[in-house]
Amino acid sequence: MFLRKLTYLSSKLISKRSPNFQNIRRQYRLTMASNRRPEHTAPPEIFYNDDEARKYTSNTRMIEIQMTMSERAIELLALPEDTPSFILDIGCGSGLSGEALTEQGHHWVGMDISSSMLDIAIEREVDGDVCLADMGQGMFFKPGTFDGAISISALQWLCNADKKSHHPPKRLYKFFCTLYGALRRGSKAVFQFYPENPSQLELITSQAMRAGFTGGLVVDFPNSTRAKKMFLCLFAGVSNPTLPKALGTGNQRGVATQASFTDSRMRYRNMKGKSVKKSREWIKEKKERRRRQGKGEVRPDSKYTGRKRSGKAF
Repeated sequence: MFLRKLTYLSSKLISKRSPNFQNIRRQYRLTMASNRRPEHTAPPEIFYNDDEARKYTSNTRMIEIQMTMSERAIELLALPEDTPSFILDIGCGSGLSGEALTEQGHHWVGMDISSSMLDIAIEREVDGDVCLADMGQGMFFKPGTFDGAISISALQWLCNADKKSHHPPKRLYKFFCTLYGALRRGSKAVFQFYPENPSQLELITSQAMRAGFTGGLVVDFPNSTRAKKMFLCLFAGVSNPTLPKALGTGNQRGVATQASFTDSRMRYRNMKGKSVKKSREWIKEKKERRRRQGKGEVRPDSKYTGRKRSGKAF
Protein backbone atom coordinates (compact mmCIF):
# COMPACT_ATOMS: atom_id res chain seq x y z
CA MET A 1 0.00 0.00 0.00
CA PHE A 2 2.79 2.35 0.93
CA LEU A 3 4.62 1.47 -2.32
CA ARG A 4 1.53 2.22 -4.43
CA LYS A 5 1.06 5.60 -2.74
CA LEU A 6 4.72 6.45 -3.27
CA THR A 7 4.51 5.50 -6.93
CA TYR A 8 1.37 7.62 -7.36
CA LEU A 9 2.99 10.65 -5.73
CA SER A 10 6.11 10.21 -7.88
CA SER A 11 4.02 10.11 -11.05
CA LYS A 12 2.18 13.29 -9.98
CA LEU A 13 5.46 14.99 -9.13
CA ILE A 14 7.15 14.14 -12.44
CA SER A 15 4.26 14.67 -14.83
CA LYS A 16 5.01 16.07 -18.25
CA ARG A 17 3.44 19.39 -17.36
CA SER A 18 5.19 19.88 -14.04
CA PRO A 19 8.20 22.25 -13.79
CA ASN A 20 10.25 19.47 -12.18
CA PHE A 21 9.85 17.24 -15.21
CA GLN A 22 10.78 20.09 -17.55
CA ASN A 23 13.92 20.83 -15.52
CA ILE A 24 14.95 17.15 -15.51
CA ARG A 25 14.44 16.88 -19.26
CA ARG A 26 16.40 20.09 -19.86
CA GLN A 27 19.29 18.86 -17.72
CA TYR A 28 19.23 15.51 -19.53
CA ARG A 29 19.45 17.20 -22.91
CA LEU A 30 22.33 19.40 -21.77
CA THR A 31 24.14 16.35 -20.42
CA MET A 32 23.65 14.41 -23.65
CA ALA A 33 24.77 17.40 -25.71
CA SER A 34 27.91 17.80 -23.60
CA ASN A 35 28.80 14.12 -24.16
CA ARG A 36 28.68 14.42 -27.94
CA ARG A 37 31.92 14.49 -29.87
CA PRO A 38 32.84 18.06 -31.00
CA GLU A 39 33.01 17.02 -34.66
CA HIS A 40 29.36 15.89 -34.44
CA THR A 41 28.23 19.26 -33.10
CA ALA A 42 29.41 21.63 -35.84
CA PRO A 43 32.26 22.14 -38.34
CA PRO A 44 35.54 23.13 -36.62
CA GLU A 45 35.50 26.71 -37.89
CA ILE A 46 32.05 27.14 -36.32
CA PHE A 47 32.48 25.01 -33.19
CA TYR A 48 35.65 26.84 -32.15
CA ASN A 49 34.13 30.32 -32.13
CA ASP A 50 35.38 33.21 -29.96
CA ASP A 51 33.75 31.91 -26.77
CA GLU A 52 34.83 28.28 -27.23
CA ALA A 53 38.36 29.31 -28.23
CA ARG A 54 38.86 31.40 -25.08
CA LYS A 55 37.32 28.69 -22.91
CA TYR A 56 39.64 26.11 -24.47
CA THR A 57 42.74 28.22 -23.88
CA SER A 58 41.86 29.31 -20.31
CA ASN A 59 40.99 25.82 -19.02
CA THR A 60 43.97 24.70 -16.92
CA ARG A 61 43.11 21.01 -17.22
CA MET A 62 42.83 21.30 -21.02
CA ILE A 63 46.15 23.14 -21.17
CA GLU A 64 47.85 20.43 -19.11
CA ILE A 65 46.45 17.64 -21.30
CA GLN A 66 47.37 19.49 -24.49
CA MET A 67 50.93 20.12 -23.34
CA THR A 68 51.38 16.51 -22.22
CA MET A 69 50.21 15.15 -25.58
CA SER A 70 52.34 17.69 -27.47
CA GLU A 71 55.46 16.71 -25.54
CA ARG A 72 54.74 13.05 -26.23
CA ALA A 73 54.28 13.75 -29.95
CA ILE A 74 57.62 15.60 -30.06
CA GLU A 75 59.24 12.67 -28.26
CA LEU A 76 57.87 10.28 -30.91
CA LEU A 77 59.31 12.51 -33.66
CA ALA A 78 62.79 11.62 -32.32
CA LEU A 79 64.33 14.86 -33.60
CA PRO A 80 68.12 15.35 -33.47
CA GLU A 81 69.27 16.57 -30.07
CA ASP A 82 70.84 20.03 -29.65
CA THR A 83 69.79 20.91 -33.20
CA PRO A 84 66.75 23.12 -33.88
CA SER A 85 64.30 21.68 -36.41
CA PHE A 86 61.59 23.30 -38.53
CA ILE A 87 58.24 21.69 -37.63
CA LEU A 88 54.73 22.00 -39.05
CA ASP A 89 51.96 22.10 -36.42
CA ILE A 90 48.72 20.95 -38.08
CA GLY A 91 45.62 22.16 -36.25
CA CYS A 92 47.74 24.41 -34.04
CA GLY A 93 44.73 26.16 -32.46
CA SER A 94 45.78 28.84 -29.98
CA GLY A 95 49.41 27.73 -30.04
CA LEU A 96 49.56 25.43 -27.01
CA SER A 97 51.34 22.65 -28.89
CA GLY A 98 53.59 25.26 -30.49
CA GLU A 99 54.74 26.36 -27.06
CA ALA A 100 55.97 22.82 -26.39
CA LEU A 101 58.01 23.02 -29.61
CA THR A 102 59.43 26.41 -28.63
CA GLU A 103 60.43 25.16 -25.18
CA GLN A 104 62.52 22.44 -26.83
CA GLY A 105 64.27 24.95 -29.09
CA HIS A 106 62.48 24.22 -32.38
CA HIS A 107 61.04 26.60 -34.95
CA TRP A 108 57.50 26.01 -36.17
CA VAL A 109 54.67 27.08 -38.44
CA GLY A 110 51.08 26.41 -37.43
CA MET A 111 47.92 26.10 -39.50
CA ASP A 112 44.32 25.96 -38.34
CA ILE A 113 40.84 26.39 -39.82
CA SER A 114 39.49 28.40 -36.87
CA SER A 115 40.20 32.13 -37.13
CA SER A 116 39.11 32.58 -33.50
CA MET A 117 41.79 30.16 -32.33
CA LEU A 118 44.44 31.88 -34.43
CA ASP A 119 43.40 35.29 -33.07
CA ILE A 120 44.12 34.06 -29.56
CA ALA A 121 47.46 32.61 -30.70
CA ILE A 122 48.40 36.07 -32.01
CA GLU A 123 47.22 37.72 -28.79
CA ARG A 124 49.38 35.31 -26.80
CA GLU A 125 52.35 36.30 -29.00
CA VAL A 126 53.44 32.77 -29.83
CA ASP A 127 56.88 32.40 -31.37
CA GLY A 128 55.73 30.49 -34.44
CA ASP A 129 54.01 31.80 -37.55
CA VAL A 130 50.34 30.87 -37.94
CA CYS A 131 48.12 30.74 -41.01
CA LEU A 132 44.43 30.14 -41.71
CA ALA A 133 43.97 26.99 -43.80
CA ASP A 134 41.80 23.90 -44.22
CA MET A 135 44.05 20.83 -44.08
CA GLY A 136 41.50 18.91 -46.14
CA GLN A 137 42.37 21.14 -49.10
CA GLY A 138 46.03 20.15 -48.89
CA MET A 139 49.34 21.77 -47.96
CA PHE A 140 50.64 24.77 -49.88
CA PHE A 141 54.32 24.57 -48.88
CA LYS A 142 57.34 23.90 -51.07
CA PRO A 143 58.61 20.32 -51.28
CA GLY A 144 60.90 19.28 -48.43
CA THR A 145 60.18 22.37 -46.33
CA PHE A 146 59.76 20.73 -42.91
CA ASP A 147 61.86 18.41 -40.76
CA GLY A 148 58.73 16.93 -39.22
CA ALA A 149 55.08 17.54 -38.38
CA ILE A 150 52.83 17.12 -35.35
CA SER A 151 49.07 17.32 -34.93
CA ILE A 152 47.10 17.17 -31.69
CA SER A 153 43.39 16.24 -31.68
CA ALA A 154 42.74 17.40 -35.24
CA LEU A 155 42.98 14.49 -37.69
CA GLN A 156 39.57 12.95 -36.84
CA TRP A 157 37.81 16.08 -38.14
CA LEU A 158 38.71 15.05 -41.72
CA CYS A 159 36.50 11.97 -41.38
CA ASN A 160 33.37 14.16 -41.34
CA ALA A 161 31.56 15.55 -44.37
CA ASP A 162 30.56 19.03 -43.15
CA LYS A 163 29.68 20.28 -46.63
CA LYS A 164 28.10 18.79 -49.73
CA SER A 165 31.45 18.96 -51.53
CA HIS A 166 33.30 17.12 -48.74
CA HIS A 167 34.27 13.51 -49.39
CA PRO A 168 36.38 12.21 -46.47
CA PRO A 169 38.53 9.70 -48.42
CA LYS A 170 39.42 12.33 -51.04
CA ARG A 171 40.16 14.99 -48.44
CA LEU A 172 42.34 12.61 -46.43
CA TYR A 173 44.23 11.52 -49.54
CA LYS A 174 44.76 15.14 -50.63
CA PHE A 175 46.00 16.02 -47.15
CA PHE A 176 48.44 13.11 -46.86
CA CYS A 177 49.74 13.50 -50.44
CA THR A 178 50.60 17.18 -50.03
CA LEU A 179 51.98 16.62 -46.52
CA TYR A 180 54.26 13.90 -47.87
CA GLY A 181 55.62 16.40 -50.39
CA ALA A 182 56.14 19.13 -47.78
CA LEU A 183 58.25 16.86 -45.55
CA ARG A 184 61.95 16.20 -45.95
CA ARG A 185 62.73 12.60 -46.91
CA GLY A 186 63.47 10.54 -43.83
CA SER A 187 61.36 12.76 -41.56
CA LYS A 188 58.29 11.84 -39.51
CA ALA A 189 54.78 13.12 -38.84
CA VAL A 190 53.05 12.26 -35.56
CA PHE A 191 49.28 12.59 -35.14
CA GLN A 192 47.49 12.30 -31.81
CA PHE A 193 43.84 11.75 -32.65
CA TYR A 194 40.57 10.25 -31.47
CA PRO A 195 39.10 7.84 -34.05
CA GLU A 196 35.41 7.26 -33.45
CA ASN A 197 35.46 3.62 -34.55
CA PRO A 198 37.69 1.05 -36.30
CA SER A 199 36.32 2.10 -39.69
CA GLN A 200 37.67 5.63 -39.25
CA LEU A 201 41.02 4.25 -38.17
CA GLU A 202 41.18 2.01 -41.24
CA LEU A 203 40.16 4.88 -43.52
CA ILE A 204 42.88 7.17 -42.17
CA THR A 205 45.70 4.61 -42.28
CA SER A 206 44.76 3.35 -45.76
CA GLN A 207 44.81 6.86 -47.24
CA ALA A 208 48.14 7.62 -45.54
CA MET A 209 49.66 4.44 -46.98
CA ARG A 210 48.22 5.20 -50.39
CA ALA A 211 49.91 8.63 -50.29
CA GLY A 212 53.30 6.96 -49.77
CA PHE A 213 53.75 7.00 -46.00
CA THR A 214 54.92 4.05 -43.96
CA GLY A 215 54.66 3.65 -40.20
CA GLY A 216 51.87 2.64 -37.88
CA LEU A 217 49.90 3.19 -34.72
CA VAL A 218 51.36 3.55 -31.23
CA VAL A 219 48.86 3.20 -28.36
CA ASP A 220 49.93 4.54 -24.97
CA PHE A 221 48.34 3.03 -21.84
CA PRO A 222 46.08 0.64 -23.83
CA ASN A 223 44.41 -0.77 -20.70
CA SER A 224 43.35 2.62 -19.29
CA THR A 225 40.09 4.24 -20.34
CA ARG A 226 41.19 7.77 -19.44
CA ALA A 227 44.93 7.71 -20.12
CA LYS A 228 44.73 5.76 -23.40
CA LYS A 229 46.08 7.82 -26.30
CA MET A 230 46.58 6.93 -29.95
CA PHE A 231 49.48 8.28 -32.01
CA LEU A 232 49.80 7.68 -35.73
CA CYS A 233 53.52 7.75 -36.57
CA LEU A 234 54.17 8.25 -40.28
CA PHE A 235 57.53 8.07 -42.05
CA ALA A 236 58.30 9.87 -45.32
CA GLY A 237 60.67 7.95 -47.58
CA VAL A 238 61.51 5.15 -45.11
CA SER A 239 60.89 1.61 -46.35
CA ASN A 240 61.02 -0.48 -43.16
CA PRO A 241 60.47 1.84 -40.20
CA THR A 242 60.82 0.83 -36.57
CA LEU A 243 57.96 2.10 -34.45
CA PRO A 244 58.74 3.63 -31.05
CA LYS A 245 57.69 1.78 -27.91
CA ALA A 246 54.31 2.59 -26.39
CA LEU A 247 53.98 3.80 -22.80
CA GLY A 248 52.19 1.96 -20.03
CA THR A 249 52.42 -1.49 -21.58
CA GLY A 250 54.70 -3.16 -19.01
CA ASN A 251 55.36 -6.82 -19.68
CA GLN A 252 51.76 -7.77 -20.32
CA ARG A 253 51.06 -10.21 -23.11
CA GLY A 254 48.26 -10.22 -25.61
CA VAL A 255 47.88 -6.41 -25.61
CA ALA A 256 48.20 -4.84 -29.05
CA THR A 257 50.07 -1.55 -28.67
CA GLN A 258 51.45 -1.17 -32.20
CA ALA A 259 50.11 -1.64 -35.69
CA SER A 260 52.48 -1.04 -38.57
CA PHE A 261 52.19 -0.92 -42.34
CA THR A 262 54.84 -0.77 -45.06
CA ASP A 263 55.13 0.56 -48.59
CA SER A 264 54.74 -2.88 -50.20
CA ARG A 265 52.25 -2.80 -53.04
CA MET A 266 49.03 -4.50 -52.04
CA ARG A 267 45.79 -4.36 -53.96
CA TYR A 268 42.57 -3.75 -52.11
CA ARG A 269 39.19 -3.42 -53.69
CA ASN A 270 38.44 -0.62 -51.28
CA MET A 271 41.80 1.17 -51.45
CA LYS A 272 40.26 4.51 -52.52
CA GLY A 273 37.87 4.52 -49.60
CA LYS A 274 34.90 3.80 -51.87
CA SER A 275 32.50 0.91 -51.57
CA VAL A 276 32.43 -1.71 -54.31
CA LYS A 277 29.83 -0.80 -56.92
CA LYS A 278 26.47 -2.57 -56.56
CA SER A 279 27.44 -3.87 -53.12
CA ARG A 280 25.18 -3.49 -50.09
CA GLU A 281 27.31 -0.64 -48.72
CA TRP A 282 27.30 1.14 -52.10
CA ILE A 283 23.52 0.91 -52.37
CA LYS A 284 22.99 2.19 -48.81
CA GLU A 285 25.38 5.12 -49.39
CA LYS A 286 23.56 6.00 -52.61
CA LYS A 287 20.16 5.90 -50.90
CA GLU A 288 21.41 8.03 -48.01
CA ARG A 289 22.86 10.54 -50.49
CA ARG A 290 19.53 10.80 -52.30
CA ARG A 291 17.74 11.29 -48.98
CA ARG A 292 20.03 14.20 -48.10
CA GLN A 293 19.48 15.73 -51.52
CA GLY A 294 15.70 15.33 -51.22
CA LYS A 295 15.38 13.51 -54.53
CA GLY A 296 11.95 11.93 -54.44
CA GLU A 297 10.86 8.99 -52.33
CA VAL A 298 13.64 6.66 -51.21
CA ARG A 299 12.69 3.23 -49.89
CA PRO A 300 13.82 2.50 -46.32
CA ASP A 301 16.70 0.10 -45.73
CA SER A 302 15.84 -3.49 -44.83
CA LYS A 303 17.47 -6.89 -44.60
CA TYR A 304 16.78 -7.31 -48.33
CA THR A 305 18.73 -4.18 -49.32
CA GLY A 306 21.54 -5.13 -51.72
CA ARG A 307 20.60 -8.80 -51.74
CA LYS A 308 21.18 -10.52 -55.07
CA ARG A 309 18.09 -11.71 -56.89
CA SER A 310 17.79 -15.36 -57.81
CA GLY A 311 16.94 -14.60 -61.43
CA LYS A 312 13.89 -16.87 -61.46
CA ALA A 313 11.02 -15.92 -63.71
CA PHE A 314 7.67 -15.23 -62.03
